[in-house]
Amino acid sequence: MPENTSPILENTQTTSKKMQPIEARTLWRPKTLMLNRVLQVAMLVGLGQWSFYGIFRCPFLVPYINCQNCPVITCHGRIFSLFWGFWLGWIALTLLFGRAFCGWLCPGGFVNRLLGSFSVIRLERGGMAEKFMPWGKYLGLALALWILFQMNQPRVNIPIRVGEFFPAIIQTWNFAQPVWIFRTMFVLGMLVLGVALPVAWCRFACPTGGVLEPVSRFSLFRVFKTKACNDCNLCKKSCYMDTRPQESNCTNCGDCIHSCPQKCIGIGRKA
Repeated sequence: MPENTSPILENTQTTSKKMQPIEARTLWRPKTLMLNRVLQVAMLVGLGQWSFYGIFRCPFLVPYINCQNCPVITCHGRIFSLFWGFWLGWIALTLLFGRAFCGWLCPGGFVNRLLGSFSVIRLERGGMAEKFMPWGKYLGLALALWILFQMNQPRVNIPIRVGEFFPAIIQTWNFAQPVWIFRTMFVLGMLVLGVALPVAWCRFACPTGGVLEPVSRFSLFRVFKTKACNDCNLCKKSCYMDTRPQESNCTNCGDCIHSCPQKCIGIGRKA
């Protein structure tokens, strides 16, 4: 009997083996890890100073917006007039490839990612925290818009430059209004929280994420998963944003592509 049934079993196994490569060939699954890290380091070198100035030296409550009116003439945003191209360019990129700015180019995102490598807390999939905490970035966006259009983006510190850069930061704190100090302490607090809860600022508070997340839903290309997904969540475990492809806070970084045993994650346009 075993000899009579083996052809059927072999035929089933052969069919299964034939089907797997067909699905794999339809997905572009590049090894993006090295390219991702190289671009992030390059952007940290190129825009890192601007990010640093925005937190510690920008006299406005919402940084990176009013660079043309900023008295800090040594800031990259003032020198290169980055403010318009920065925002319009990232929105255009988002329409092309989702929140790729967050996952590939943002200097602050890279710093948060490094801090998150020490994190030990993961939100339960489908839990209340995972459902509602990502809405925090929309609250951050709403607050930023209110400051811009209702408060007319007030200057709330005097960015005095005395000698070296770090002593100048101390002077900035000494002459800042309480609202600027609160804003800065909140940002720093979220960075510290990111050591325990991965990239807390990027996932739950960043106004830029609040802008790019809705736009990313219309992106032409993205990291996606197919119907072969069996919800093993290995992609979520490998993701620094603690999410899955096509779900909230996915930045299309591509780290999850080769974590999938089903080989059902790819980059491109989902059919």
